[in-house]
Amino acid sequence: MSTPFYVSPQQAMADRAEYARKGIARGRSLVVLQYADGIVFVGENPSRALHKFSEIYDRIGFAAAGKYNEYENLRIGGVRYADLRGYTYDRGDVTARGLANVYAQTLGTIFSSAGEKPYEVELVVAEVGETPEGDQIYRLPHDGSIVDEHGSVAVGGNAELISSFLDQRHQDGMTLSEALKLAVQALSRESNGSQREIPAERLEVAVLDRTRPQKRKFKRITGGQLSRLLAEGTTTQTESESAEDPEGE
Repeated sequence: MSTPFYVSPQQAMADRAEYARKGIARGRSLVVLQYADGIVFVGENPSRALHKFSEIYDRIGFAAAGKYNEYENLRIGGVRYADLRGYTYDRGDVTARGLANVYAQTLGTIFSSAGEKPYEVELVVAEVGETPEGDQIYRLPHDGSIVDEHGSVAVGGNAELISSFLDQRHQDGMTLSEALKLAVQALSRESNGSQREIPAERLEVAVLDRTRPQKRKFKRITGGQLSRLLAEGTTTQTESESAEDPEGE
């Protein structure tokens, strides 16, 4: 009778974590930034139907990197949780923190289970407050831990490089155009230091806008509005450079 092959629990968990990280790294990165009037979600996504960003509830948005079928199941579960809690108690009882806790329990259970593979996903749950100080952003890695973020967060394949870039340049009180332009600059950076161009039609952009009069603050930005916001940032920068160096001097 052969002896069963033994793997230590520590090695098994390390192997599962490495498997999940590699799966997430194959996906395109995305960023979530605070700006003066809310929170903006920006990612490279050539698909017009398979969204990385979605509305969960009135003030809560969802972003995910990794395997679409896995994070789509989590998104649907989050919507059901929010609807049920809001209907049973009160709409104000549905919070990003509560949703993040639910996702953390689900991801943690799957990650520690020996009977199934870990989810190859990394999530961001964000809630826009009445003021910038009330904004909440939570990042949930594949193992179900919760990281409370402020200002900016990146997930996906090139997250470390993008996060470092954003940490150095993101500022509180940025306009939507400034935040969007910074996000695109961060996403276009390559690991070798070069920078590629990401056309507007390959971008997926959404916001949680605290200034909207509706209860539902989530809104997608597409087409002409997206192009105008990107051009606005470029135009402002060009005018500033021209003012500093007038022609003929």
